[in-house]
Amino acid sequence: MFAALHQRLRSSRGVGLTTLILLGGYLSGCATAGVGAQNAVIHAKNVVAPALVHIRPVKEVYAQGKRREVLVVGSGFIISADGYVVTNEHVAGESKYVRCVLSSKEEVDAEVIGVDPYTDLAVLKLNVGYDLPFVRFGDSNKLEAGQTVIAMGSPHGLSRSVSKGIVSVTERHLPDQAGNAPFTNWVQTDAAINPGNSGGPLVNLRGNVIGVNSMVLRGAENVGFAIPSNLVREVVDALIADGRVRRSWAGLDLQEMLARTDDVDAQGVIVAGVDPLSPANEAGILPGDILLALNGTPTNARFEEDLPHVRRLIAALPVGEPATFRIHRGDAEQEITLKTEEQGGLKGEQSEYVAWGFTASELTADLIRRARLDSSKGVLVSGVQVGGIANNAGLTQGDIILAVDNIDVVNLAQFKELYDERLESGQPRVLLSVRNRALTRYVLILQEEDHAEGTDDEQ
Repeated sequence: MFAALHQRLRSSRGVGLTTLILLGGYLSGCATAGVGAQNAVIHAKNVVAPALVHIRPVKEVYAQGKRREVLVVGSGFIISADGYVVTNEHVAGESKYVRCVLSSKEEVDAEVIGVDPYTDLAVLKLNVGYDLPFVRFGDSNKLEAGQTVIAMGSPHGLSRSVSKGIVSVTERHLPDQAGNAPFTNWVQTDAAINPGNSGGPLVNLRGNVIGVNSMVLRGAENVGFAIPSNLVREVVDALIADGRVRRSWAGLDLQEMLARTDDVDAQGVIVAGVDPLSPANEAGILPGDILLALNGTPTNARFEEDLPHVRRLIAALPVGEPATFRIHRGDAEQEITLKTEEQGGLKGEQSEYVAWGFTASELTADLIRRARLDSSKGVLVSGVQVGGIANNAGLTQGDIILAVDNIDVVNLAQFKELYDERLESGQPRVLLSVRNRALTRYVLILQEEDHAEGTDDEQ
C-alpha cells in the first residue's frame, strides 16, 4: 500500500513540475511581449517629444457685451526644421499674441500663419534662426481599430505628458459637430485627452503623427477625438501656402441615403435642403433631389460617415468655374451646371462698442441662413452689457442691426464708421432698425444717458 502511495506522489510531483515549467515559460513570454510593447511606446514618445510645443496664446474673448483678453493653454508640434507648428484653431485662433515653450524649455514668440475653423486647425511659425526637431505624418487611411496609439501634449497645462490607448474607431461621424466640422470623420481613441491636450499629436508606435487631438465627449471617460492626419496635411499645406483654405460652396445640405431607403444598391446622396441665396438654388436644384455625380465623380453616401467625403468633393471644385451636378429627380436623371461661390467664414470678425455697451460680429453664411435673411447686409449683436445704453434701449443678443438712422448697414466696418460718427457728433438719439427671427423693430439709442453719467462721475 505504501509503495502505491509513494508512486502516486512521485507522479503528482512530476505533473506539478511539468505544469510549473510550462507556466514559467508562458509568463516569461508574456513578460517579453510586455517589455516589447513598452519599448515601442517609449520609442514613439522619444521620436516625437523633441518636437512638442507647449502653447500659451493670449486670445480675444467676447462675452456679455465686452471684449477681454485671456491666457489659454494648448499643445502643438513642429512639422518642419524651419519652425512650422500645427495646433488647433480653437487654441490659436483669434489670438493677439502667442508664446510657445519648446521641449528644450526655450520660450519663443510665434506668428499665426493661418487658421481654418472648418477643420479646427491652425499653423504657427517659430522664428528662431536655427533648425528645429520635427515630426512626420503617418497615413491615417491605414489606421485600424485596436491599434495602439499615444496622445501627447499639455493636459491641464501639464506639459510633455503622454497617455496610451488604442484607436477605438477609425472614422467616427459626429452629427452634432457637422455644422462646425463638415469635412471631418474623427479618429476616436481611448487615450486620455483632456483640456490642454488640444492641438497635440496622436502618434502611432512608429512615431508618426496620425491625428491632431481636438476634443472629448463630455460626460464620458477616455472618449477622445482627433483630426485624421491625411486631412491635416491637406489643410496645413493650404494654410502655409495662402494663409487660408479656399473652398467652393454650392449651398446644399446633404443627407445619407439610408435615411430614405433600405436599398443597398441605391446610389447618390440626398439633397435635404438648398440655401435660398445659393448657386444651387439659382441653378434649380431642389430639396429631395438625389445628387448622383459631380463632374462625373460619383457622390455616393449610404451612411452618415460618407457625407464628409461628398462635402469635400464639392469644396474642392474650382471657385467660380462651371461644374456639372448630375441629379435624379422623379423618374429621370438630368445634369445641372452651376458656378460655385467661395465658402464664407465659419466665424465672423467681432468688435466692441464700449460707449453703447455691446459687441457685434459679421454675418456669416450660416447666420444668414438661420436668420432667413434675404441678403448678407447687417451685423449681429453678439453680446449686450447689463445696464448699458444698448441694454436699456432694448437691444438684445441675437438681434441683427439692419440700419442706423435709415442708412443700410452693409458690413461690420461700415457699421463702425456710422457708430464713430455719432459718437463724435454727440447726436443724442440714434435710431436702429433691427431684426430678430421674423420680427423687425426699431431700437432708440439715447446717447445723452452716457453724457449724464459722465457728468455725475466727474462731480
